[in-house]
Amino acid sequence: MKTISSPDATVVRELYLGGAWTAPSSSATIDVHSPSTEQYLGSVPEAQEADVDIAVAAARAAFEQRGGWSEWAPSQRADALDSLADELEKRKGEMARRVSAQNGMPVQVSAGLEGDFPIAVIRYIASQARLQETEQTHPHLLGGLTTVRREPLGVVAAIVPWNFPQVLSSFKYAPALAAGNTIVIKPSPETVLDSVLFAEAVDASTIPAGVVSVVPGGRELGAYLVAHPDVDKVAFTGSTAAGQQIAETCGRLLRPVTLELGGKSASIILDDADLNLAEIGQRLYTATLLNNGQTCFIGTRILAPRSRYDEIVELFAAFADSLPLGDALDETTLVGPLASARQRDRVEAFIAQGRAEGGKVVTGGKRPDRDTGWFLEPTVFAGLDNSAAVARQEIFGPVLTLIPYDGVDQAIAIANDSDYGLGGSVWTADEARGLDVARRVRTGTIGVNTYLPDPSSPFGGYKQSGIGRELGPDAIAAYQQQKSIYHLGV
Repeated sequence: MKTISSPDATVVRELYLGGAWTAPSSSATIDVHSPSTEQYLGSVPEAQEADVDIAVAAARAAFEQRGGWSEWAPSQRADALDSLADELEKRKGEMARRVSAQNGMPVQVSAGLEGDFPIAVIRYIASQARLQETEQTHPHLLGGLTTVRREPLGVVAAIVPWNFPQVLSSFKYAPALAAGNTIVIKPSPETVLDSVLFAEAVDASTIPAGVVSVVPGGRELGAYLVAHPDVDKVAFTGSTAAGQQIAETCGRLLRPVTLELGGKSASIILDDADLNLAEIGQRLYTATLLNNGQTCFIGTRILAPRSRYDEIVELFAAFADSLPLGDALDETTLVGPLASARQRDRVEAFIAQGRAEGGKVVTGGKRPDRDTGWFLEPTVFAGLDNSAAVARQEIFGPVLTLIPYDGVDQAIAIANDSDYGLGGSVWTADEARGLDVARRVRTGTIGVNTYLPDPSSPFGGYKQSGIGRELGPDAIAAYQQQKSIYHLGV
């Protein structure tokens, strides 16, 4: 049996390797606990290096098979991707519940982002695949013809984090598969129960055996997969430190890599901004505190005009206090627990450092009065500048730092004074003015009076926020290589 369900836990006994549910090579398991209740949720087998070898070998065989996946017409692969989207549609409610149960994401957030968003990504990428021409021929400048082919790279290794496991997986497997590659996906050990549901959807789809495998495991297994001699490209989302290690490995192997890494984005409040929380509260939440602050793109540096600084500090304190905190599976919750006790300890250490540097905690900064769960109140700092640790380092928790500025030029300079450049937002009553400011901020994505990634537009970062782009009309090209064939024509 693949899964055994009980009132308390889901126990998974097999791995999805090479298009089949297979007994793992070891009895080691990954045990998952609820960050809301600290109770045991279930377990899955922990993949070992031998399991990765099986998955990569199956991916290689499926890629090289004559008439197989890599040689299917783009429209055929698009149909198979749509069948996967259909299967995920059937499971999206349970998928959202599993993600929230594991990482603390409020279920009203995961319903849209972990349930619906991957399906939108898949269907968009499938639509783009149908528009692609595999070959184009043009005159050779020195005589004859040149035919340029778009070909898949081969076997892709995808490594995804725990904060948005299904969304960030789809950013990788959808374009990789559309291009004709095969893929081995390594989910984070914090979020593995949802990866089982994803594998079930793949198994039920028309995607052929061997094209997709899932190998749950930790950092060591990820490092083994990244360096595997039969992998042709790596796609990674996670911390900048881990991304740098992966980049070093891929650089040594001359292996293509896409990296979506950390962020410390700025939310610029212009002096004319209308900050009526009744109107902008939901958009502000998405831009600054989404998923309990465990989101790479959110703007946790709040840049406020000095003339309105005290007013904006008071407003953000009220905003943070207004967000319902509770169990991630409660549909009224907007702030759930942090994903692990270790993550909460890390965020609390940053809060202590902010206080030590002279910052004033105007709200939050402590654990709520709850008996269980890895909860932390949304925290707002005032009285610090952009040199403070809480303004420069990615905290990955519900901590906002309000920084005053004098004039728009200084606001832009502060926004750009960061090692990162992934997200951000501008808040103003004049959208044209906001667009002008947005154009001057060195970041890969930015919103004006809103922030929400778009599957049809590129997503990625500047500086230490990564290399390459995901999503958008060029997403498939990132998983292809081009071949030029010179010929005389007939």
